[in-house]
Amino acid sequence: MRAWWETVAGRLPRAGRVALAGLPGLVAVVTVALGAVGVEQAADRDGRRRADAVRRAPRPAIVPRARWLGDPRASRPPSARPPGARAPGARPPGGHPSGSHPSSGRPSGGRPSAGRPPSSRPPVRYDGPVLAVFVHHTDSPNGYDCADAPRIIRGLAAGQTEARLFDDIGYNFLVDRCGTIYEGRAGGVDRPVVGAHTQGFNHRTTGVAAIGTFTAGTPVPRPMTEAIAALAAWKLGLADVDPRRRSHLVSSNSGSRFPAGTRAEFDAVAGHTDGYTTTCPGAALRAELPAIRERAAHLQGRTDARARAVGGR
Repeated sequence: MRAWWETVAGRLPRAGRVALAGLPGLVAVVTVALGAVGVEQAADRDGRRRADAVRRAPRPAIVPRARWLGDPRASRPPSARPPGARAPGARPPGGHPSGSHPSSGRPSGGRPSAGRPPSSRPPVRYDGPVLAVFVHHTDSPNGYDCADAPRIIRGLAAGQTEARLFDDIGYNFLVDRCGTIYEGRAGGVDRPVVGAHTQGFNHRTTGVAAIGTFTAGTPVPRPMTEAIAALAAWKLGLADVDPRRRSHLVSSNSGSRFPAGTRAEFDAVAGHTDGYTTTCPGAALRAELPAIRERAAHLQGRTDARARAVGGR
């Protein structure tokens, strides 16, 4: 090969030989440059993969709805620590503050289904990835034994399906004072189920209800707020949504704070009152939302988030 190259070069004019003499070096430079670009692109891809990984929080433990539909004393996750004090009973089923309606009454598009067994309810509806979490309280007593949470949820579901003619419980999730998360509305916790919790904004959102009443001055249990933060971090992380940012949603109902068709902006972790005229989730729980957002961002692995616990005690 070398002999061939020397023969060809020898037949060229001097200027041509000079130009060819520099060709191997030029090829080497180009090769190094392309290699550097390839390394840089690979590093960028690796960086993006790492960024994607840290923005996704692990899925927290969630008690399936079968537990509260069935035996109220069914086994619970190890994290649940019933506090001992027992104050059974709840306000009239449905559990939302006076004048507050989680939905229009028939949010799923199906016919009224008072008393229907779950198997006979209309098909579950799904939407795009969740962009915002709406936080609620159930406006029910706070001093319950956590072992009674399934019974309380069953009562809330009965109030919404029998008295308000919902086709299922409106909340996607419920959280008790011990920090146990329960699956609410049917459809699968991993999927973007259209709920019935915030009139006008049930699409591309998830509704989380804190079991209890959290008006001004009421302590909000730390396990409860930690659980809400963990749930928000996971659900929002599925769509790479930073819990501290704002999300844009389109109102589907003029009964909300925004006329139907209006594009509205919300905190990614918002209170029910942000979308509907109500005092829900109560002043005390609403005051915890900024800290819940920060905690959720930290759980997603966002390094600029302040890592701290949230909630009162």
